[in-house]
Amino acid sequence: MAVETSASLHDRPLVGIGCKILATLLFAFMFASIRWLGSYLPIGEIVFFRGLLGMVVIVIVALLSGGLELLATRNIGSHAVRSIAGTISMFCYFSAYVFLPLADATAITFASPLFVVILAALMLGEKVHVYRWSAVLVGFLGVLVIVGPEANLAKGAALGAGLALLGAALAALAMIYIRRMSAHEHSVTIAFYFMLTSCTLSLLTVPFGWTVPGGAQALVLLITGCSGGIGQVFLSLSYRYSEASVLAPFDYAAMIWAVVLGYFVFGEFPSAGVWVGAAIVIAAGLMILWRERQLHLERGAPPVL
Repeated sequence: MAVETSASLHDRPLVGIGCKILATLLFAFMFASIRWLGSYLPIGEIVFFRGLLGMVVIVIVALLSGGLELLATRNIGSHAVRSIAGTISMFCYFSAYVFLPLADATAITFASPLFVVILAALMLGEKVHVYRWSAVLVGFLGVLVIVGPEANLAKGAALGAGLALLGAALAALAMIYIRRMSAHEHSVTIAFYFMLTSCTLSLLTVPFGWTVPGGAQALVLLITGCSGGIGQVFLSLSYRYSEASVLAPFDYAAMIWAVVLGYFVFGEFPSAGVWVGAAIVIAAGLMILWRERQLHLERGAPPVL
């Protein structure tokens, strides 16, 4: 979700950090719900209800934030690319969480900032020197450490790892477009068109079979949509109160929630390879973050992620 960058609001970092951590917790509940639902419902159906319920949350936020005028845009082309990339990424992520333990899938998704560096160089013309390229290489080695044991266990686990990595790449592409749009598009607007697109595209999977959810499944679908939608609201709020460079390290709180939920809900505990690989990927991400902050300080520009 895009961020608001008004400098006058970036003066309550503890509030921003609290909102960011809460957002990661809500997203962790969403992914845990998806992992459970994957045994009962098709992924396309889960994506539809996640988008539909999330869109309801976004519309309510728009009404409370200034009215439905916030949803108007003249930038449909950029919204289309961002939303399609984000929707396909969602399909990949959701499928990965069905095939993999929570912590394993979460650790692989941390590769997304590595792809952002590559795409920023290719699409935005950003100069990326040896320091950040080295961090990207180290990060992908960490992904291999995570994926290695999984690929040897079962084809489903190997497929899940591949889907998680593809989802991370597409999420990075979506983030590049969010960077372009955030200067002139409200975060609510960007989120709305993403939810609308995910609902529309997921309907294309109806011919492949949907299942009428039972009572428990309907409840978990509700949890999935609401936790995802509310999580995006708190994510947006976090950037209203603090700088992106301050908040970025707290993305990795997701690993804590994934381990806790995986253990208590599914009886999962990460292997040593997952711990080591996750540590390498996180370290690479923090290296990239630190380097970007240094570069912006040298240019006299405000630090960004």
